Amino acid sequence: MAGIFIFSEDSALAKQLLTPALELKASLAQPITAITLSESDAEELAKLGADKVVVLTGGTWAEGFAEAIYSQISKAEGSILLVGGTLRGKHVAAYVAAKLNAGMTTDAKALKIANGKLLATRVLYAGLAVCEEEVALPAVATIRARTFLAPAPAPAAGVVETQSAEADSRITISEVIPTGDKGVDITAATKLVAVGRGFRRKEDLKLAEDLAGVLKAELACTRGIAEDEHWLPIERYIGISGQTVKPELYVAAGLSGQVQHMVGCRESKVIVAINTDERAPIFEAADYGIVGDMYEVLPLLTAALRK
Repeated sequence: MAGIFIFSEDSALAKQLLTPALELKASLAQPITAITLSESDAEELAKLGADKVVVLTGGTWAEGFAEAIYSQISKAEGSILLVGGTLRGKHVAAYVAAKLNAGMTTDAKALKIANGKLLATRVLYAGLAVCEEEVALPAVATIRARTFLAPAPAPAAGVVETQSAEADSRITISEVIPTGDKGVDITAATKLVAVGRGFRRKEDLKLAEDLAGVLKAELACTRGIAEDEHWLPIERYIGISGQTVKPELYVAAGLSGQVQHMVGCRESKVIVAINTDERAPIFEAADYGIVGDMYEVLPLLTAALRK
């Protein structure tokens, strides 16, 4: 077996996958091959450390490209495949793992080689436990967005080649219709203001919106705000079954900080909590805490920052 492979249809996530791939390369002394569907991403992936970049063209989304990715790894007798943990990425990872008869681990937080096997660190039970999974090579692992930062440019760029993927005759795409969703991707935001059930009315969210505007931050929320009250779209919900974020600043206003929510934001660089209950769990995770009525605190913060 020789070769470490990475794949993600998400441009930013594909670059992030190169960081753990480079760490594995140092242990295995095997080249990195990045597989992409985007010609525009290929050159940059080559400059960030991929020894070879394969641009797949043609094919149909899931079955066609998944088969082509499997074919690339099988021919090279690849040892590890790292896949971006998107919905589509997980489909590809499962397909390739089954075809390779390989072990698979999901949502890995850290990866290393131990005793000739892939050792993956994962978070379990909404962040209450951490486990290590040992997977024999060849192995497949999925990694969520923003788990790693993209690496610095490499001293020398890798080679880029284009290969066609055979279309699956069973599938015909007759029309593509945009969803019309204009929501922001909060996983890419560097600053977030998150709101919880401490807000009594939907109109009161303007207090958080004003603060977010001054901070040039995006608005996020807990599950109750998105799924129960429907005050904000589901794309802004942070938690175990929602989005996982890693911003530079996370302001939590009017939310208690239950573990189901914190698993989605616990890796924020700085957490600022505002709550009337000094015993709220959010303060255990917060770097800075304000015990007070957010209806009074938020306008004061906004006014102070405007100055």
